[in-house]
Amino acid sequence: MSRVFFGSELEPVAIYWRIERTDGVSLGFTSHDRDLEFNGLRYRAAPGMLPSAIRRTASLEPDNAEVQGALSHDAVRLEDLAAGRFDGARVEIGVVDWETLDRSNLYHGDLGAVSFEGSNFEAELLSVKTELERDTVPRTSPTCRARFCGPGCNLSAHKFTHEAIVAEIDPLTGKVAFAGSPPAQDMRDGFVRWIEGPHIGKEMEVLEPANDGLLLSEEIAPEVTPGMRAFLREGCDHTLSTCEGRFGNSVNFQGEPFLPGNDALVRYPTSSS
Repeated sequence: MSRVFFGSELEPVAIYWRIERTDGVSLGFTSHDRDLEFNGLRYRAAPGMLPSAIRRTASLEPDNAEVQGALSHDAVRLEDLAAGRFDGARVEIGVVDWETLDRSNLYHGDLGAVSFEGSNFEAELLSVKTELERDTVPRTSPTCRARFCGPGCNLSAHKFTHEAIVAEIDPLTGKVAFAGSPPAQDMRDGFVRWIEGPHIGKEMEVLEPANDGLLLSEEIAPEVTPGMRAFLREGCDHTLSTCEGRFGNSVNFQGEPFLPGNDALVRYPTSSS
């Protein structure tokens, strides 16, 4: 649908926000006084959410903006903001005719820094132009630059992902033992993605793998109990020896382990050498 908005003095127009979090949750809000439904998503009435002025330019400078709101809606909770569930979320802001549902996109980008005070929050919106500031030239390194099972590595993520259930939680050490987990050494530098419980959708890095459990990067909520499910992704230390010896994948190694480093450039001969 497309139309020219604000062509007359009085129009049934509202603002809408679509937020797609990195854990797969999609949320919709509108400044209208009742819920609207389009694009396969229900946009809940949230008149307390206010966007700043959105300015789009033809230059290469990022078209950043902000959005402010009240923590009064069940879908935007202080606990989720503090836990980082909204970090890096994709955001779309536009206007919609609440009678015909004709709509026009005004802005889309990523959710940046989120701050909150009392019952209010403020989020920075980063436009897609910020990608132009990213340095795309790879730097040489002795270890592999590719993300494990990602582009360049080309190993199957499914092969190294295991569904497991919580077997035991040690409240003293904070370690979580999983039934169905791969060997502890294979989980080094891996992560756990929860699919049940209070951390559902969250990824936690494995800081210390051991036979008696995994020490994760975040504190485990007391509501996590034995029997809850999670996906365990094995890890890689990104060294050539591991890439070849464990995975047989040295052909895709994205590093330069034999390239002399900066220390070799400053060496000079001495009388004892």
